[in-house]
Amino acid sequence: MSTQPALTDRPRAEQLAALRAQLAQASAARGPALAFGLPAIDDRLADRGVDGAGLHEIAAATDSLSDDAAASLFMAGIAARFAAQPGFTVLWALSRFDLYAPGLEQVGLGPDRILYAQGRKDSDVLALAEDGLRGGSLACVVAEVKAADLTVTRRLQLAAADSGTPILLYRRDRKPDRCPLVQPSLARTRWRIGCASSARLPYPGVGRARWSVELVRQGSGNPFSLEVEACDVTGRLALPAAAPDRAAAPVGAISQAA
Repeated sequence: MSTQPALTDRPRAEQLAALRAQLAQASAARGPALAFGLPAIDDRLADRGVDGAGLHEIAAATDSLSDDAAASLFMAGIAARFAAQPGFTVLWALSRFDLYAPGLEQVGLGPDRILYAQGRKDSDVLALAEDGLRGGSLACVVAEVKAADLTVTRRLQLAAADSGTPILLYRRDRKPDRCPLVQPSLARTRWRIGCASSARLPYPGVGRARWSVELVRQGSGNPFSLEVEACDVTGRLALPAAAPDRAAAPVGAISQAA
């Protein structure tokens, strides 16, 4: 009988190292990365984009509804670009159906590109997501949960690598004093998304929404943060124009933050 200690009996650091080594082997043949098309982001990503056969986690910067919406639309924009080719579909699994369909369509994820699956609790949602991944016929899987432990993230990463299908896992259990991304995970990338003030316009109105995008962790690279303009109708982000390129607002002009 082997004298090696069981995985659950080993220190957490050793568990993580062993699981990451296993996932590195499983994802050796992973799919191509989806570039953002912005060197400021792509050049800082180890895969020069979003791994097309990996698990990626997203959380809101705060517990506000505006940051929750920004995080959801950030995911929707990525999913829309994975499903850009005709006939490709996104599966969105969740337990609380509070998505705003017109908002998703404004970032490129129209009703013809998305299927919804609703479960009563996190375990149902995760099972739906894993089944969707293993089917291998979807462009992308999105799942919303409150919690997912190391075992869950390992299963999702392996399923994504095996099928060549990306999964975006939204951790919604955001509290004022605690970000859900503090929980250990084997995700390829972990993102924190929040709202930022839109640029002042030279006329009354609302400018294009801006988001603060923070890459909290990636498998083999450094974290970073930057401010971007929100997704357009094709799901693409943009960098804010340099200040000298913007016209000055006249005195008395009304400006609003998106």
